[in-house]
Amino acid sequence: MALSETQGKLIQDAWDYKGRPADRSKTGGWISAAMILGGEACERLTTLGIAVNLVTYMTGTMHVGNATAANTTTNFLGTSFMLCLFGGFIADTFLGRYLTIAIFATVQAMGVTILTISTIVPSLRPPKCVNNTDCIPANGTQLSVLYSALYLIALGTGGLKSSVSGFGSDQFDDNDPKERKQMTMFFSWFFFLINVGSLAAVTFLVYIQDNLGRKWGYGICACAILMGLTVFLSGTKRYRFKKLVGSPLTQIAGVFVCAWRKRRLDLPSDLSLLYDVDDLEDGRKKKKQKLPHSKQFRFLDKAAIKDPGATVANNWNLSTLTDVEEVKLVIRMLPIWATTIIFWTVYAQMTTFSVSQASTMDRHIGKSFEIPAASLTVFFVGSILLTVPIYDRIIVPIARKVLKNPHGLTPLQRIAVGLVLSIFAMVAASLTEEKRLRVARSHGLTNDSTAEIPLSVFWLVPQFLFVGSGEAFTYIGQLDFFLRECPKGMKTMSTGLFLSTLSLGFFVSSSLVSIVHKVTRNKPWLADNLNHGRLYNFYWLLAILSSLNLIIYLVCAKWYVYKDKRFAEEGIELEEVDEPAFH
Repeated sequence: MALSETQGKLIQDAWDYKGRPADRSKTGGWISAAMILGGEACERLTTLGIAVNLVTYMTGTMHVGNATAANTTTNFLGTSFMLCLFGGFIADTFLGRYLTIAIFATVQAMGVTILTISTIVPSLRPPKCVNNTDCIPANGTQLSVLYSALYLIALGTGGLKSSVSGFGSDQFDDNDPKERKQMTMFFSWFFFLINVGSLAAVTFLVYIQDNLGRKWGYGICACAILMGLTVFLSGTKRYRFKKLVGSPLTQIAGVFVCAWRKRRLDLPSDLSLLYDVDDLEDGRKKKKQKLPHSKQFRFLDKAAIKDPGATVANNWNLSTLTDVEEVKLVIRMLPIWATTIIFWTVYAQMTTFSVSQASTMDRHIGKSFEIPAASLTVFFVGSILLTVPIYDRIIVPIARKVLKNPHGLTPLQRIAVGLVLSIFAMVAASLTEEKRLRVARSHGLTNDSTAEIPLSVFWLVPQFLFVGSGEAFTYIGQLDFFLRECPKGMKTMSTGLFLSTLSLGFFVSSSLVSIVHKVTRNKPWLADNLNHGRLYNFYWLLAILSSLNLIIYLVCAKWYVYKDKRFAEEGIELEEVDEPAFH
């Protein structure tokens, strides 16, 4: 075979499972990508199938209060997303994406298995209530087993989410026009299957849990993640693998350490005296795009001062000026990052108190079928799927004409729309809760926490629709923003930054619930019996906090200058950045 033909078949920056250059015809492509997508769909089904109905399990089976149940759910979800940063660091620095997915999927399967066993063994859960009144709360051992299972699942989820989309994209050669288009389609299918898994979780799986029992519902989750892991491992011989690139967190830490060590040195007036890309070896030059120097955060420039006393140059005693500028880009993004957290605090209520509200209301369709309380989130998922095509087909053409932006709304504008919708959601939730309480009082049902209030559960639909539509704007806007604005060498971390806002949103929700529960103990807003509480005040508090956050966000968004605009002013041509496929 001719050398040129061999080179055409082999991919230079990817290897097969034996460490040989990957053969284009035998590795990667849609077959291997489909196996990865199947694993992700199973992961989504499992995680959401547990999380969306966890609050009712905590109150109905483990007999804990509403506030504790809500915090257990939000802490579980928050930990899952926060561990994505840890999973990404492990994948980039030590294990690679394939091993990270395989190991963490196994950890998640262990957690789901323990959770399933805890629903089967009688001693691992408290006895059923007598006449719906004499309820014995779960003891320390029972809660320890439950929490161990949940946080093993969270650890597994964090490792999976950090690597699965990146490993899927590794199966396509970015330098080949045909495979580049296939990569775009991969992300579209990735987003689609995430939502298919979500729909299956909030409909089929929740119905199984509520009607056949948790052991069956969680058992299906355990089988699903094991099946996903089996499918993923079966594709090992077809996968393409890429070398470890190192974690961007190491670069960021290195810049700060270097700057601190040289804090007493004076910056030279001539920037050419600072260490930069031009001073690197040819192989390392190709991996870096030289960036213009900025005057902000100049104390970090000291990291690039050449230290004649250093015997060996490394990341901990010398950084390039471009490394410093990349860290500055990340710092400039932090105000936007911080002001999107509150949206996910509002989002958290859809899996906690909104489900608790639904469990007290009339959920019947006809005379025989009763909707599971957690299945109300189907309106949430449905509004996401509906908003995306509405945005693409209606809003984008209008925005192109009015705002003269070929992409429609900018990422920051999309996030702003999502923040506004989250305010509407909390206003709607508060008004609905006030109506629910009025109906409960008028029928004398305030003292019976298990009584069905004669008010249709569909009164809750607006708050689910507003948050779902808000997520479609905020999620995609955030992802677009972080992918575009992060330096090219930090694309992996950009996803971690985005997911950390979800994590912190859940943790803020937990903290807020704890504070409110403690401050309002005498006249509780978040009572174990919702009919005795003032949940509407908690929703109004979130609406006020979201409104204040929106004002701060708008100030930060006005201050922020997009990277391409800043570079254009410096006469620097940016390397092409793919748009997220959800655009």
